[in-house]
Amino acid sequence: MDDLERFRALLRIPTVSHADAAQTDAAAFAEFRDTLARLYPRTHEALERVPLGEGAGEPATLLLRWPGRVAEEPLVLMAHQDVVPVVADEWAHPPFAATIVAGPDGDEIHARGALDDKAALAAILEAVEGLLAAGVVPSRDVWLLFGHDEETHGSGARAAVAELRRRGVSPGLVLDEGGAVVDGVLPGLRAPAAMIGVAERGIATVVLTAREAGGHASTPPRMPATARLARAVDRLRRRPFPVRLAAPVRAMLATAARHVPPPLRTVFAAAGPLAPVVTRVLAALGPETNALVRTTAVVTRLEGSPARNVLATSARAWVNVRLLPGDSLAGVLAHVRRAVADPLVEVELESGDEPSPVSPWRGAPWRRLARTVAETLGDDVVALPYVQLGASDSRAFAGVAEHVYRFTPFRMTRSERDALHAPDERIRVAAWREGIGFYRALITAA
Repeated sequence: MDDLERFRALLRIPTVSHADAAQTDAAAFAEFRDTLARLYPRTHEALERVPLGEGAGEPATLLLRWPGRVAEEPLVLMAHQDVVPVVADEWAHPPFAATIVAGPDGDEIHARGALDDKAALAAILEAVEGLLAAGVVPSRDVWLLFGHDEETHGSGARAAVAELRRRGVSPGLVLDEGGAVVDGVLPGLRAPAAMIGVAERGIATVVLTAREAGGHASTPPRMPATARLARAVDRLRRRPFPVRLAAPVRAMLATAARHVPPPLRTVFAAAGPLAPVVTRVLAALGPETNALVRTTAVVTRLEGSPARNVLATSARAWVNVRLLPGDSLAGVLAHVRRAVADPLVEVELESGDEPSPVSPWRGAPWRRLARTVAETLGDDVVALPYVQLGASDSRAFAGVAEHVYRFTPFRMTRSERDALHAPDERIRVAAWREGIGFYRALITAA
C-alpha cells in the first residue's frame, strides 16, 4: 500500500466528533487508532505511547514520544483525528469514500477531513515512518499529539499538555494546523505566502434572549419576543466591533512590504502610523482580511416557538464571537450590550476563551520554520506571521511553550479553503505529498 492509499484509508473512517459526547461513535475512533498502528508499524514500534490520565476521555487522544539525542526543547507536531459532521446529499462524491477526482491542477482527494485535519496527521506520520526506515534519529525529542475532540473544543489536548507539564517537558517549537500556502492574500503580493499563525483569536458564545408571556399566534403583541430578538440581531450586525491593527498583523504587513511594489511597499512598511487607513482597506477587501483587523460576531443559531401557531415565550440567538488579540471576553459583553441597546434582551456569556498569547516572529524557532518553508515549498514562498482566524488545540500550550505556531504546509486555493467544514472538502494529491517533505525537513532541521 503506497502513501496515497494509506491516506485514503484514514479518510474513509468517519471519526466525527459531537459536542454531545454520547453522539460520538467511539468505535470509529478505535478503528482509526488500530488502522494507524497497522499502516505505520515502525512509528508504533519505535515511539513511546504516553498514557493520558483523567480528562483525555474516549475516544482517546494520542501522545507519542520519539526519543532524540537530547530531550530538551523538543519539537511538538500536532494534528487531530476528528472531523465535523456532514450532510451527505450536499456532496458531489460520498464524503467518506476518499474519491480521487481529476482536477484542473491534478488529482484531488474529496473527503471530509481531506484538509481538516487528516491531511496533516497522515503527512506527519508518513514523514516519521520514512525517517525511521532510513535510520534517522532526531537531534531532539519529537512529540506527536493527535487530539480526538479538537472540533468540539474538548479536553484531549489539554490532558496531553498536562501530562507534558507533569513530566517537565518544555517544548522548543510547537506546530499545529493553521494557515496554508496561498496566493493573493494581500494587495500587490504576487508571491505565494506561507501564512504562519503566531496567535489565534479567542472564541466565545454569547446568547441573546428575549422573553414574553406567550399565547396564541392569532393575537400577537406589538413587540413579540421574536421581533425584539430580530431587532437585537440586526443592531449587532450594524454595529460591528471597531477595526484595529494588532501587532501580528503589523508584522505581517511589514514582512510583506519587501515583496510588494511601490507605493504599497511604503504603505505596508508604515502600517503603524497609517493604521486608520490600512485597517479600513483590509476590512473592505473581504471576510478573511476583515477578520484580521477586528473582533467578529455572527449569529449561528436561532430558537423560537416550538409550534407554528404558538407565540414564543422566549426567543434566543447564539452569537459566535472571535476575539482579536488585545480584546477580552468582558469587552465583548460590553460591546454586545451597547450594540443591542435593549434592557429587555438578556446578554449572557455561555462559554469563552481569551485570545492566545502571541508567539515571536523572530528568533531561532521562527527561522527554522521559515527556512523549512523555503527549502521544501519554494524559495519564492514568503513566510508571513499572522493571526490565526480559527481556534485550534494549540491554545492548550499557553503558558507551557513560548514558540507556538499554526501552519499547515499545503497549497490551498480560495475554493479549497472555502470547502473547509463545507461540502466537497478536498486536497490536491501533489500538495499533500509536498507537505510530507515539509514535515520531514522540519524534523531533521538542526
